[in-house]
Amino acid sequence: MPLPKAELHLHIEGTLEPELAFALAARNGITLPYADTEALRKAYLFDDLQSFLDLYYGLMAVLLTEEDFEELADAYLARAAQQGVRHAEIFFDPQAHMVRGVGIGTVIEGLGRALERSEERHGISTRLIMCFLRDQSAESALETLEAARPHLHRIVGVGLDSAEVGHPPAKFREVYEAAAALGLRRVAHAGEEGPPAYITEALDVLGVERIDHGLRCMEDPELVERLVRERTPLTLCPLSNVRLRAIDVLEEHPLARMMDAGLLCTVNSDDPAYFGGYVDDTFHAVREALGLDQERLRELARNSFEASFLDGSPEDEALRARYIAEVAEYSFD
Repeated sequence: MPLPKAELHLHIEGTLEPELAFALAARNGITLPYADTEALRKAYLFDDLQSFLDLYYGLMAVLLTEEDFEELADAYLARAAQQGVRHAEIFFDPQAHMVRGVGIGTVIEGLGRALERSEERHGISTRLIMCFLRDQSAESALETLEAARPHLHRIVGVGLDSAEVGHPPAKFREVYEAAAALGLRRVAHAGEEGPPAYITEALDVLGVERIDHGLRCMEDPELVERLVRERTPLTLCPLSNVRLRAIDVLEEHPLARMMDAGLLCTVNSDDPAYFGGYVDDTFHAVREALGLDQERLRELARNSFEASFLDGSPEDEALRARYIAEVAEYSFD
């Protein structure tokens, strides 16, 4: 059994494997521009960010019904359980579906059905985080939050993703203020492609509680000192960083140096169907590439539960304590 862990940076649309894509396409009467699953899998070996995004958004065409979203989430959770995931906080992008004519309720209720039975079926507790596309307008984000109001009982927080450069966090100040007023938790992608200043802006303007990615904080010693002091979690995605050319090779990833600096780092898979591995695959990859010992891996796993949003009730705290105890008791082979 793999090391118990939480996954805090996972885009559910990025878990769409070729086999499921073809199955949903057949069910929905959609013809994909690939001969078969093998041809589609080869397309997953994209060259750059734009080719990834073209494929990523293009394949969403197969997701149309509540059943489709339920099946997508259930497939991820089944894989996650095999990877040692005990708690998952899952991102989804409603705007990418609404623009295709798929209602936000279809997305949320479909995902929600899979998540609400996840503990019983897969042994994984879950939370759902609604992300805004930062390359869309701030008005669109506000409209999306408003559309989600009838479904907020299924959502724990909001996030900010997609193309970072040229879309600073402050663009979304108003929607984050509205989300905070609704009692939603707040996270945001920052400091992956964008500069360290985007991390500071996400903290100060958006009031985020976690930074997704954040690897470029290492360029600003004062920011690193602040993140350490405030124990701000970073949800790093090393395999994603390499595939999207933020890092040339995994051996150059700053994860070990970030841990040495005292940062609260977690390791996650981001879009695992596209980036070459789910979360335990990522743990194995960084262990080999960076020479992380067992205690470093245990620290990453413990951090993942400490950084989670399992802090809303005594039941949550008891669950988190149980998970952290499992990490402490885990015996590496």
